[in-house]
Amino acid sequence: MNVVAKPKIAKNVWNYLLLSVLALVVLAPFFIGLWTSFLPTMQIAKGNFLSTDLSFQNYVDAFTQTPILHYLGNSLVISTVTMFAQLLFCSMSAYAFVFLDFKYKRSLFVLVLATMMLPFEAEIIPNFSTVKAMGLLNSYSVMIIPFLTSAFGIFMLRQSFKQMPAELKEAADIEGLGHLQFYWRIVMPYNRISLITLGAYSFLGAWNQYLWPMLTTFSNSFRPVQNGLRQLQSEETFNDWGMIQATAAIVVIPTLIVLFVGQHYFKSGANEGAVK
Repeated sequence: MNVVAKPKIAKNVWNYLLLSVLALVVLAPFFIGLWTSFLPTMQIAKGNFLSTDLSFQNYVDAFTQTPILHYLGNSLVISTVTMFAQLLFCSMSAYAFVFLDFKYKRSLFVLVLATMMLPFEAEIIPNFSTVKAMGLLNSYSVMIIPFLTSAFGIFMLRQSFKQMPAELKEAADIEGLGHLQFYWRIVMPYNRISLITLGAYSFLGAWNQYLWPMLTTFSNSFRPVQNGLRQLQSEETFNDWGMIQATAAIVVIPTLIVLFVGQHYFKSGANEGAVK
């Protein structure tokens, strides 16, 4: 028994060692950036990253000397509206594909899935031409309307809805519930974990967008936080690297909050939305 146990222990030790090394590689840049955000710019310029001269002055300067709060507000508005729009439209589309019978339903669903194979970069030129012709450039609308729904969200919620017991629909029909009542009172609460998962994904996706806002926004009034941070770094007068690190840390905080709070739902939602 000991002979069998030793290789197993050695394998576990090796696995944990490998995971620890990979975790260090992934997390080291984040912790280095967080540490330097508390250092004075002079210490960073000298390369003295082990200095213990730490303070919150960089964060105070970031909030008082830059429009970071305005950028955060823009991103919050864009991400929140996009999240709720995708929850509504993706869930309604998934409901139609599961509980309604109509002609070419399967073909339409295959067409929706086919759009997932197109990289976003391939859609930029036609999307830009469309929003320009509609006069939506440099506004909140240009960063929300193209992302009101998601093929991935429709697919995930469809798979989740298909796992609902058929008895629920039969009981709803007996009670005389219409499609809207069944959708709102039964389907949505029953699949809340998948909905929370999709909400977190869509929020983070909108929050971390960079390329599309860079092409479609031209002023600080509508610029989201990712592009706002890049704008601050490109300004000639903005050479305070301690403040740059502080603003970068501030930008990451909402993402970390969503990930830590929703990590349980990410796992559960992925399981619920999996193909049987």
